[in-house]
Amino acid sequence: MHAPDGFIDVPVSAAAGVLAAGAIAVSLRGARRELDDTARPGAGGGAERTAPLAGLVAAFIFAVQMLNFPVAAGTSGHLLGGALAAILVGPYTGVLCVSVVLLLQSVLFADGGLTALGVNITTMAITTTVVAYALFRGLVKVLPRSRRSVTAASFVAALVSVPASAVVFTLLYAVGGTTDVSIGKVAGAMVGVHVLIGLGEAAITALTVGAVIAVRPDLVHGARGLGQKLKLRVNGELVDAPETAEPAPAAARSPRKVWIAGLVTSLLLAGFVSFYASANPDGLEKVAADHGIDKQAEEHAVADSPLADYGVKDVDDARLSGGLAGVIGVGVTVVAGTGVFWAVRRRRAADERAEDTTPAGTSV
Repeated sequence: MHAPDGFIDVPVSAAAGVLAAGAIAVSLRGARRELDDTARPGAGGGAERTAPLAGLVAAFIFAVQMLNFPVAAGTSGHLLGGALAAILVGPYTGVLCVSVVLLLQSVLFADGGLTALGVNITTMAITTTVVAYALFRGLVKVLPRSRRSVTAASFVAALVSVPASAVVFTLLYAVGGTTDVSIGKVAGAMVGVHVLIGLGEAAITALTVGAVIAVRPDLVHGARGLGQKLKLRVNGELVDAPETAEPAPAAARSPRKVWIAGLVTSLLLAGFVSFYASANPDGLEKVAADHGIDKQAEEHAVADSPLADYGVKDVDDARLSGGLAGVIGVGVTVVAGTGVFWAVRRRRAADERAEDTTPAGTSV
C-alpha cells in the first residue's frame, strides 16, 4: 500500500506530511513513557534491553512486508504492521516503528514516494496503529482473560486496521487525487481488496502475538495493566501468568533469547522466504492500474539507488540479489530502530534525573 509520488497532489501531500510530523512528535513523547514502563523491574530491563526489542519489532515488520501473499486473481497483499507493533510495544512506539520502516523503504529501496511519505505514514502507521490498538484494548477488557482471547483480539484489531487504512487513503485521494476517477469506484475497490488483505494481516499478527505470549507474556504491551491476571494453558490447565511487578530471576527476565530468535527469523524471512513471495501487484497498485490512477505516478527520486526494488545493484542472480537486499534492510532497520528508541529512552531518563535534582518550587 506504499503510495508513490504523483497519486496525491502536492498540497494534500504536504498537509499529510504536517500531520505525520505532528503525530511522530506526539509519539516520541508517548514512547518515552511506554519504554520506561517496559523498563521497570520484572518487565524486561532498562533502555539497553527495551530499545533493541522495539528495534527488532521494526525489523520484523520490514522483513514480513517483503512477503507479498496472494489474495485474489492478480492481486497480492502484505503486512502493514501497525496492529502488530502497537500490541507488542505500545501505540506510540508502534507509530515510530512503522514510520522508521517506511522512511528506510522510501530512501533506500525506492518503495513509496518521498513526497508521499507523509501520506504513507498517515495511512500505514498512524491509522492502523490507532484503530487497531483502540479496538484491541476494548476487546481484551470484555473477553475472558486468556491467551486465546488476547490472540483473538489481536486478530480482529489487525483485520479492521487494514480496510481502515484504505478508507483514509481514499479520503486523501478524494481531496487531492490527480486523476478524474469516480471516488465511489476507488472506495469500493480499495476497501474490498483490503478486507481480503486484512485477513492475511490478522493471521500474521495473531500468530506473532500468540507466539510471544506463549514464552514471554510480559513483553506484550497490550496485555499489561488489565483488571485480571493473564491466563496461560499449561498441561491442559489454565494458570496465572507470572506477575510482571515481581522481579524474576535474571535468566528468565532477560529477553535476549527472544531478541535473537526474532532477529534470526527476520533475516530468514527477508533473506530467503521473500524470494517466494507473490509477484502480483499489491492492493493499491492493482486498484491504481485498473482505474488509470497509476498514469500519474512519478518516477522515484532514488530509483537508481543500489537497493532499489529490493535488489542489490550489479548482482545478476535474482535470488541472491533479493536475499542480500532483504538482509541489508533488516540489519539497517534494527540498527536505526534501536538507535531511535535508545535515544528516546535516554531522553526520558535524563528528564527524570533533571526533575529529581530540581529544588521544590523551582521550574525548569
